[in-house]
Amino acid sequence: MDQAVVAKDIKRSDLLEMYYYLRLTRSLEDRITALYRQGRIVGGVYTSHGMEAIAVGYASALNPDDVIAPFHRDMGAFLVRGFTPGEVIAQYLGKQGGPTKGKDGNVHMGDLKRGMIGFVSHLADNMPVAAGAALAFKIRKESRVAFAGTGDGGTSRGDFHEAMNLASVRKLPVVFFCTNNQYAYSTPLRYQMAITDVVERAKAYGMPGEIVDGNDVADVYLACRRAIAKARAGEGPTFLEFKTMRMHGHSEHDAAKYVPRELLNAWQCKDPIICAEQLLSRLGYGDESYFHEVLERTKKEVDIGMEFAEQSPLPEGRETLVGVFATDDEVSP
Repeated sequence: MDQAVVAKDIKRSDLLEMYYYLRLTRSLEDRITALYRQGRIVGGVYTSHGMEAIAVGYASALNPDDVIAPFHRDMGAFLVRGFTPGEVIAQYLGKQGGPTKGKDGNVHMGDLKRGMIGFVSHLADNMPVAAGAALAFKIRKESRVAFAGTGDGGTSRGDFHEAMNLASVRKLPVVFFCTNNQYAYSTPLRYQMAITDVVERAKAYGMPGEIVDGNDVADVYLACRRAIAKARAGEGPTFLEFKTMRMHGHSEHDAAKYVPRELLNAWQCKDPIICAEQLLSRLGYGDESYFHEVLERTKKEVDIGMEFAEQSPLPEGRETLVGVFATDDEVSP
């Protein structure tokens, strides 16, 4: 991203805040990974390591009353929306202090009060949900936007295409994205589709698309801001392809031996935290001392979150059934 463009179009405070969330995401997911390797997390662990700029960038570009229908590599968006490390760790440990109050030991969580729609494992199923939310915004004439995405593999599913078609036909205030991290589990992009760029799929729906450097948080932020402004103005949806690389396996139980080491080595130099630090240094917004300070701050916040999660009790008896099924007293009029 051009330094002059960034300095002109992004406030210093916003850049520094996004750097903080990049670091917090990395520190939190590193701790979650460690807990998994200790055998304390029985569900799967899917991290955004090396891709943190995407969720941090898009969530920072949205307004507080916009909604996000995330998928499993969007931890940064949860943190930007106010989820604490303690809540997240408690969620993974199946404790009452997590958003699902111990009903799940994974990243399947959400909170409509914070504009985060809960999700399940099936990738791309969040996109029709986001389209539905956007349709509601349009019917109500609300100046709100929905944001949702999936991985490159998820763009081959039917729900992805149905959401794209509906949003385009109805000119819904929604932004869709693809986190193109090169692999759908162990299947490389060239074996998934006969196109080089996933963004080409937007053309089938008459939808504008843009390729974005998914490791550059400033590039992500500005591209999302353009797409969000377009959606909010009633000009319909946009499809963004974030180019990045999955630096771990599909999940922490996957050693990713199928990924060439030289490919990972090449992408290691493009780490989003390194890129952000280089940008902040060039702009005169930060130096090594500042970066170390933020790192230590986020580690401490994760330590505090770990203490909260450890002290949070496991759910008991009937508590595990509360909120699972809608009842008359739980349904809003």
